[in-house]
Amino acid sequence: MTQPLAYVHPSAQIADNVVIEPFTVIHKNVVIEEGTWIGSNVTIFPGARIGKNCRIFPGAVISAIPQDLKYNGEETTAIIGNNTTIRECVTINKGTSAQGYTKVGDNVLVMAYAHIAHDCIIGNNVILVNGTTLAGHVVIDDYAILGGLSAVHQFVHIGAHAMIGGGSLVRKDVPPYVKAAKEPLSYVGINSIGLRRRGFSNEKINHIQNIYRILFQKNYNYSQALEIIELEIEPSDERDEIISFIRNSQRGIMKGYTVGKNSSKSAEPF
Repeated sequence: MTQPLAYVHPSAQIADNVVIEPFTVIHKNVVIEEGTWIGSNVTIFPGARIGKNCRIFPGAVISAIPQDLKYNGEETTAIIGNNTTIRECVTINKGTSAQGYTKVGDNVLVMAYAHIAHDCIIGNNVILVNGTTLAGHVVIDDYAILGGLSAVHQFVHIGAHAMIGGGSLVRKDVPPYVKAAKEPLSYVGINSIGLRRRGFSNEKINHIQNIYRILFQKNYNYSQALEIIELEIEPSDERDEIISFIRNSQRGIMKGYTVGKNSSKSAEPF
């Protein structure tokens, strides 16, 4: 159902039961699938691909051109998965030629005033709290939560089930399953509450915690810590995911646990 005061380009592909409220503008080369609701005063630019049963609130701008001086008008997309909620005044830019798309997964909650820049990849079940800002090429894996007013440097990778404290400046990669806070951003434990809510057993949580004790609390450098983890920690999907994440980090990993000015660890990459 399209309200008469909304504008929808004739070539836009809109499913029959999509609701489009007044004063919304939908440009050409847009696809919106079944069950999605588009609130008033939303602007959806060319290249948007919006999935099923999404909710997009007033003031959101989807698939605008990147805020990137090297963008030269190439045809790219912004992909929004199914059952995703985009709250008021969120901005999601489409990709550049570097990757060709920006992607937000299924069941994601993007709260008001958040910004997702070009070529970002956001996994499923992620929550970006109010005012979160992602620079270009950021990757956030499934079930991660970023606290309000967090700012993420370009090319940073945030692992699955990680939780970032509000107001954080995220300059380095954040491994999976952890909580991160302080300035500079540091390890402050594993996200045990979140893991329990998602069905992780106490045994599995303790297993993950033992890995991060070696990595962040034993004063090893990261190469030494990974060797010890591989020798001493029983193999598991979680262990292998953590090892792979750290070894493939391009920006280096955030700081380890600190209790004083002389106990911090290097966050340099390998």
